Amino acid sequence: MKLVGGIWLLISILGGISAQEPTPTPVALREEFVVTVNRVESRIGDTPASVVTFSRVEIAASAAPTIDDILRQSPGFSIFRRSSSRNANPTTQGVSLRGVGSSGASRTAVMFDGVPLNDPFGGWVQWNRINPIAVESVEILRGGASSLYGDYGLSGAINIRPRQIEKDKYLFSADIFGGGQRTISGSGFAGLSASGWLASLTASNFQTRGYRPVDEAVRGTVDVFAGVRTSSFSARLSREIGDSGTIFVVPSYFGEVRTNGTGLQTNRTHSRQIYAGGEFRRITNDLRFNWRAFAGNQLFDQVFSVVNATRTAETLNRLQRVPAAYAGFSGNVSTLFKSHTFLAGVDVRKVRGANNEFAFAGGNHTIRVEQAGREITAGVFVQDIIKIGEDLVVVGTLRYDRWRNYSAFSVSRTLATGLTAINGFPDRGESAVSPKIAVLYRLSKEVSFYANASKSFRAPTLNELYRGFRVGSVATLANEGLRSERANNFEAGMSASRNRTSVRATGFWTTINGAISNVTLATTPSLITRQRQNAGRTRSRGVEIEGQRQVGRFDITAGYLLADSTVVRFVSNPLLERLMIPQVARHSFTLQVRYSIEKWMLATQGRMSSNQFDDDLNRFELGAAAQFDVFASRRVNKDLQIYGAVENIFNSRTSVGRTPIRTVNSPLNFRLGIRFK
Repeated sequence: MKLVGGIWLLISILGGISAQEPTPTPVALREEFVVTVNRVESRIGDTPASVVTFSRVEIAASAAPTIDDILRQSPGFSIFRRSSSRNANPTTQGVSLRGVGSSGASRTAVMFDGVPLNDPFGGWVQWNRINPIAVESVEILRGGASSLYGDYGLSGAINIRPRQIEKDKYLFSADIFGGGQRTISGSGFAGLSASGWLASLTASNFQTRGYRPVDEAVRGTVDVFAGVRTSSFSARLSREIGDSGTIFVVPSYFGEVRTNGTGLQTNRTHSRQIYAGGEFRRITNDLRFNWRAFAGNQLFDQVFSVVNATRTAETLNRLQRVPAAYAGFSGNVSTLFKSHTFLAGVDVRKVRGANNEFAFAGGNHTIRVEQAGREITAGVFVQDIIKIGEDLVVVGTLRYDRWRNYSAFSVSRTLATGLTAINGFPDRGESAVSPKIAVLYRLSKEVSFYANASKSFRAPTLNELYRGFRVGSVATLANEGLRSERANNFEAGMSASRNRTSVRATGFWTTINGAISNVTLATTPSLITRQRQNAGRTRSRGVEIEGQRQVGRFDITAGYLLADSTVVRFVSNPLLERLMIPQVARHSFTLQVRYSIEKWMLATQGRMSSNQFDDDLNRFELGAAAQFDVFASRRVNKDLQIYGAVENIFNSRTSVGRTPIRTVNSPLNFRLGIRFK
């Protein structure tokens, strides 16, 4: 009944509104957008997959100031524990799509300008590295994407496209805002294109004190604000090479300091990256070659503590320092031949990381531990897109990946006795073959059907293999014996568009063998112990429905997702069978309405989800959640705009996590700002 109700509501919103006078200049529907998330340019309407886009207009009209919160308007997009990058530990900011399961590590490949954003050590995503002022658009491909992106593409891919500058033009943009929770931010983008050269610079600073995440009913004197202060900088210099291509280089820096809700629990991140790339093309047969080479290093510091039952005292438990370094290369070549579009490419990445840990007991430093390892991954892929007449598109993709973990060890020294224990882990390797076959058939210019089947995978990260952690009363152990997750994906759907209305409906079925989960080992009144394990077989099946309608000056977009996500088989722990996958809501619904008139723009966003669980045993329930935001802006002149936004306008206090202490979402929050272009 809930599914029927969700579909009925979507149809009512999109189709049941009487037509009004059209705007003078129609806005292209999503079906007409050209996307590159499938590594070649194609219209969404010709892509046999579920793809959703966020344009610059939609990003600018969001009440949320960060990319991850903006993308929550896509049903099924979630990071761990319903949290936001403004208030959550960075190790919980991995992405999952379509209810495949959420943990710190991302099950979605996230790219910016063709370079991975997934953390090289832990797989999570530092969303604050990318300020919205530097983003042209975002594309989300839902469903298995390992055939193109390899590791992390288990549930899909997100492609963030950088800001564009027209040839022989200059651009300067600035965005300054302040608001509740002692939030203040300033960001700027400047670019110049002339005589075949392009130079741009992006800089931003964001800080917020945040809010107290622990539920007021159990809050104690140790509970303080969870907030963040970030700074980022990047520069880009590119050069056109005749009419045949471009080459560019981009250095960047990112720094972040976080408070995590108690006085001692803090973390810091410093990362430096440089990447270069280019595109070369030959017009005669549209031969194109794209490449990226990247390298960087990162330092992550984390403080853990133990809080007493009354939350009146906090003692230091562990200090962690996690250095990591990485380098990689990706390249692909594409060409047209008659009705075929051929694509072939290669990806290579090398990572080394360590976890230097200092354990404390009774305020005294007792044990020092170092855990380290290295990983090298390589993949090759080919794809053929065949257009048969005007109505049929067939896509075949095949990828092979091989990865190896090596030079891994653990050294533990007890300071009181000087006893040192050294444990070397054996080198190991795995490989994966990721095929995909997809078909799209146009019944008419307005209606099309598609179906695809694929295999995808995700290898365990160095973080999952070698680094443990503690949050509240929950300690999670590493597991050097983890193997990769393997998924089988099936989906079929239809899309229809007419005049100013478009609708897409998709049914999907994904099974994951060896899904990596935090499995409960033991429970006491003061401590819950879990370990990362390959948790048998999980299944996520469901339906997603999305639609857009333009009515006069209104632009309305709505979406609904049903995700039935459960553990279907776990031989070593049958108690988990038939339980819901943690952090996945069965029902979710999103709504965005934007209205423009003369110098004004008004927008509202809403998202709702049913209950979900915070743990594998389904003991810690997080109730249903709903949040509505509003945004309003007025253009003072062609270059200056003032705006205001209110998030969680009804001040709902819904559960974010249970550790097992209940934490809640941010209360009503506002910001006021100016934009200059």
